[in-house]
Amino acid sequence: MSALLAAAEEVFADRPLEAVTVEEIARSAGVAVTSIYNHFGSKEGLFAELVDRALDVDREYMDIAYTPDKTPTEQISAAGAQYLRFYFEHPQFFRILAFPNDPGSFPAAAEISTRLAQRVDDQNARLRTALQRGMANGSVREVDADRAATVLWAAWNGIISLAWRHDTLQVDEPTLRELIRLAGDIVANGLATPTARQA
Repeated sequence: MSALLAAAEEVFADRPLEAVTVEEIARSAGVAVTSIYNHFGSKEGLFAELVDRALDVDREYMDIAYTPDKTPTEQISAAGAQYLRFYFEHPQFFRILAFPNDPGSFPAAAEISTRLAQRVDDQNARLRTALQRGMANGSVREVDADRAATVLWAAWNGIISLAWRHDTLQVDEPTLRELIRLAGDIVANGLATPTARQA
């Protein structure tokens, strides 16, 4: 089963479900086509299992960020760092979650898409909570926590996607780490100098 999930992780990361065949997945995994049906019931069942696996792995990384010993701003910073670590260690899972392909029109497609969006939103809810806690203790200025969480999540996705470029704008791992760190610093401290903020 692990070989099938590994093969599916590769092919589903950058291609829509309907463009992938069970024969291709089985060939890549080095197993018989019947193995897909025996273990997952269908190609769609395999895809759903892959999405759930990616979501579970992502949650394990985020659990490290949102420990109760951290202050709200430390949690926010750690969330960005752990999201980047998730990308480095599971790049295909990251793509599946951050930039999902259209799952297609098969009967369970809407259910899979909804489940993926809900689980991602559950993770962003932890970010919203950290922001709200920061506002409550005065370490974060008053903002719309829902929208601020979306901005942070989208910013992290955008920064990480720079690694996929095929031109001079592509960035390497050390630069990605620095960009994520800088994004966290900008969130925590803003861009304006103390003098400008007082003006």
